[in-house]
Amino acid sequence: MKFKGNAKAKQIKGKVKESVGKALGDSSVQRAGRREQLRGKAQEMTESASARVRQWTKH
Repeated sequence: MKFKGNAKAKQIKGKVKESVGKALGDSSVQRAGRREQLRGKAQEMTESASARVRQWTKH
C-alpha cells in the first residue's frame, strides 16, 4: 500500500475543488472535484483489495 497517501490526497484535493466550484458557482469545477474524489476512493479500494490478495497468496 505504498500509494495510500496519494489516494487520500486525491480525495482531499477533489473535495477542495468541489467546494471552490460551489463557491464560484462553476458546476464544471464541482463535477471535476467529485470525479477526483471518486478516483481517490477507487484507488484506495483497489489498493486495499490488492493487499488482501497478496496476504492470502503468502499463506
